[in-house]
Amino acid sequence: MTPRVFSLASRAMTIPPNPAPAFPRSLFVFSVLYGGMVCIAGVLGVKQVALGPLAVEAGIFGFLLLVVLSSAISELHGQNTATFLVRLGFIPLLVSAALIHLVLALPHDPGMYPPAIEAFPIVVGQSSRMMIAGLISYGISQTLNVLIFAKLSGQVGSGAGKLVWLRGMIASIVSQVIDTILFITISFLGERPILALMEGQMLTKVVLSIVLVPFMITFFVGLGRRLDRV
Repeated sequence: MTPRVFSLASRAMTIPPNPAPAFPRSLFVFSVLYGGMVCIAGVLGVKQVALGPLAVEAGIFGFLLLVVLSSAISELHGQNTATFLVRLGFIPLLVSAALIHLVLALPHDPGMYPPAIEAFPIVVGQSSRMMIAGLISYGISQTLNVLIFAKLSGQVGSGAGKLVWLRGMIASIVSQVIDTILFITISFLGERPILALMEGQMLTKVVLSIVLVPFMITFFVGLGRRLDRV
């Protein structure tokens, strides 16, 4: 075997047959899910759901998933990565808002199902004030969630990987309260009383954060670690 052939053969033997992807699997999967939840949460918020004595916009379930996903990514890939993902979330938000305005402006097909003609603008349409409120409250509350979750890793449980469920729950409660204050104030201040509306929304979000977030974040962090080990 000539030296050149021997060198090429040796080099080929050192290349792993299935090299690990440069982009972590958990980050890819969670980012795709995060982008979908950013868009659908606003649509789900059209419906008010009753959870026993509590009433809340159904969009809270999408927003809780956003909180859990950003916290899980912070745990697995660091605060900077999670914060960057939150900022990228503005892209699907803005694109979907632009597409909604475009579709609403286009004339409907005369053969369209009549009840859907009236229902569609109600379901997807929002005032400019509410859209701005959604953008501001999303950016601040989600960034705050990641910040609190990351900072608690050095305060609760003596480091990352400890008491993930507790850190996620605390970060979710604080960020959801801030989200409610910002969104309702910007959307309705001067148009209707907002204190009673805030109280009900805050109570429901705090309860859901306590009941659901510990289990959800434990699941997603565990799932992320399994994906990255594959």
